[in-house]
Amino acid sequence: MSLDPSPYPVIFQDQKPKHRRQSKRRRSRIKRSWRYFYLRFLRLRGTPRYISRGLAFGVFAGCFPLFGLQTIIGVLLAILFRGHKLAAVAGTWVSNPLTYVPIFAFNYKIGELLLGFGIGETQVTFPDNWQSWGQLKESGLVFLVTLFSGCLVIGAIASVVTYIVSIRFLYRWRRRR
Repeated sequence: MSLDPSPYPVIFQDQKPKHRRQSKRRRSRIKRSWRYFYLRFLRLRGTPRYISRGLAFGVFAGCFPLFGLQTIIGVLLAILFRGHKLAAVAGTWVSNPLTYVPIFAFNYKIGELLLGFGIGETQVTFPDNWQSWGQLKESGLVFLVTLFSGCLVIGAIASVVTYIVSIRFLYRWRRRR
């Protein structure tokens, strides 16, 4: 006979943290792991130019709406142009689920301005319902060309700025260490 006063076995009882200490430990573990990855990123091996090249190509790839392929494209560009592969992976995190919509809406607007769709009477309009596959393909193609042209320009500008800022940061960081 059991001395436990509850009618249910211990397996089915609510498993809450017994103390606040357990939840604090969990938070401190998360904090420590983030700090570990931050310090590991700062201590990457290679010259500042090498690391900055990888980071810049990662940011460039992160500006495109190719979900799931951004990391692969960033690493391939880093390999092709001799940049740090891990820095390229970190650079693709510029677009994440919180920033997808604002980045790509901005890129689309820039593409409209570049291609002249947002000016005057040549504005692109999408019909509410398409009458044929041809109309669907045509408007989809216009949308993709507009988006990708904006992504190309913004990605190039963002990668150049990332390269300049990161190379200065890394030189200063290493000089201070």
